[in-house]
Amino acid sequence: MAKEKFYITTAIAYASRKPHFGNTYEIIMTDAIARFRRQIGQDVFFCTGTDEHGQKIEKLAEEAGISPQLYVDGVADEIRGIWNLMGSSHDYFIRTTDESHVRAVQKIFRRFYNSGDIYKGQYEGWYCTPCESFFTSTQVADGKCPDCGRPVEQAQEEAYFFKMSKYADRLIRHIEENPGFIEPESRKNEMMNNFLKAGLQDLCVSRSSFKWGIPVDFDDRHVVYVWLDALTNYITALGYDPDRSFDEQSEHFRKYWPADVHIIGKDILRFHTIYWPIFLMALGLPLPKKVFGHPWFNFGTDKMSKSRGNVVYADDLAKRFSVDGVRYYALSEMPYANDGSITYQSVIACYNRDLANNLGNLVSRTHAMTKKYFDGIIPAPTAAEPIDLDLKASALSAVSESRLAMESYRISDALAAIFKMLDRANKYIDETTPWILAKDEGKRERLGTVLYNLLETVRFGAVLLTPFMPDTASKILGQLASDLSSYETVSEFGALKNGVALGEAFTLFARIDEAKCLAEIEAEFAEKNKPEEIIPEPEHEAEIGIDAFSAIELRCAEILACERVPKAKKLLKLRVSLGYEERQVVSGIAKFYEPEELIGKKVALVCNLKPAVLCGVESRGMLLASGEEDVRVLFLDPKTKNGDRIH
Repeated sequence: MAKEKFYITTAIAYASRKPHFGNTYEIIMTDAIARFRRQIGQDVFFCTGTDEHGQKIEKLAEEAGISPQLYVDGVADEIRGIWNLMGSSHDYFIRTTDESHVRAVQKIFRRFYNSGDIYKGQYEGWYCTPCESFFTSTQVADGKCPDCGRPVEQAQEEAYFFKMSKYADRLIRHIEENPGFIEPESRKNEMMNNFLKAGLQDLCVSRSSFKWGIPVDFDDRHVVYVWLDALTNYITALGYDPDRSFDEQSEHFRKYWPADVHIIGKDILRFHTIYWPIFLMALGLPLPKKVFGHPWFNFGTDKMSKSRGNVVYADDLAKRFSVDGVRYYALSEMPYANDGSITYQSVIACYNRDLANNLGNLVSRTHAMTKKYFDGIIPAPTAAEPIDLDLKASALSAVSESRLAMESYRISDALAAIFKMLDRANKYIDETTPWILAKDEGKRERLGTVLYNLLETVRFGAVLLTPFMPDTASKILGQLASDLSSYETVSEFGALKNGVALGEAFTLFARIDEAKCLAEIEAEFAEKNKPEEIIPEPEHEAEIGIDAFSAIELRCAEILACERVPKAKKLLKLRVSLGYEERQVVSGIAKFYEPEELIGKKVALVCNLKPAVLCGVESRGMLLASGEEDVRVLFLDPKTKNGDRIH
């Protein structure tokens, strides 16, 4: 029997800067959902990637002094690296500069134009470059973008427009007839009332005032609007061919489209629930089943922003709290519909409370007691008492509750159900007091039952935590010497095999000293943000004309040999080649360089300096160097030819 398919996507990350923790939350959340869906037996295709075109990137590349392609190559590699670090199990990583995507977008644009959905006109209005978004005068307040709050600018240029109003009524009907198409419900109401029912204006879908975008292949003065380019990644990643009908598409495309869910940030809901469905309608394609607009992570109560200096990065957090520690915080502390909050204090508190004291302590105590009382061999359970049945019920309840929560995208609720079970297991230890049972040989069977129940509950925890903390789950199963990791193995309590020797024990999460950790973070922050040293302006020599400068003959010289000058602590004697001749030069750099490290280096030599005798050694020329207390020689490119004039 074929597996049920499940196609899940993130919004592709904009390749302008390194993503902060709030951006990274989305890949962690989507990965947890994808892993869960695989765990319950579905055929998952998980797509993510990078959005690499637009005016903002063109400006950033210009500021960096490199081409836009080189700029996005670097940022895309950084984003991919962070996604991989955080354990993303994506099946495909698309870049909007991929040749296959570019060709498909050009065909889509041409198809819209040929069908009459696109026409040429003149755009005049407000544009937010950071958001790559157009706004009307009624949407802009005090010259600020309604989405990000940054200044907008007036734009006036020739552009192509998409007839959005042509499909508006059809989209409204689809949303009303398909509950759950937009979630949470509050997001649906926002889109319906603020945009759709207020009336849709035609959308500007090309730009002609800059060049970094996908060219319109029949009008090279224009590039495709970045959002039309970016949104289509969800179908181009599956190999969509705009020249074919749905039934003529590849088997891969027909298998996975429509998407089961687009996971996106709430700030880009308008693009995904209005523009994207309308583009799909125009292409004659089914609409995605769900668009889930997740909340934001704020730093304390403020939105993360480089300008506010409150940006937290996931890779930095992982160095202190481990990848799974970061994943757990992200997934457990983000509410379903409201914004989450992150501070270093809250991360430490969550780590110590849930991971070190609860999960880690339970695994450690259970393993240690089994090792101590049964030589590390999993004991066989006997007749259950009411307290045992209560623990089993807690474990089975955690399975059903967490699954129901995951299927409705309530990620933090799923984790809460699992940790409720772990809390119950820790309480079970205190109630059954294994250390007291161990003192009475007549209660050995009871002791074995208690420890078996704890070990099985730990295994339940590992299986259920696999989508959220895959590395930790694997380590727990390793300590249990168990390969029972599938979802089917937690349908009943008691699958763990007895008589098996436990694996090696080790600490999963060591408790963190909050004061020490915060002090280290503060010190690192201070070092990173240390103000640059203000260098006083030096005294300058009198200005000279070009003739005076030209009188100095500078040439490339290669150092062939070097040795110290006897009885002169500061001097080195060098033999240099100018190509056409060799010379001896004495230089006062002995304190800063060892003779052997200079051999083979190419230097700038003042060739027409009158010869001088230093400590009895003749010197014909002078090396160019900088500094007084810490002298640094000016080395030339190794490819420079000996004797070349330096101008």
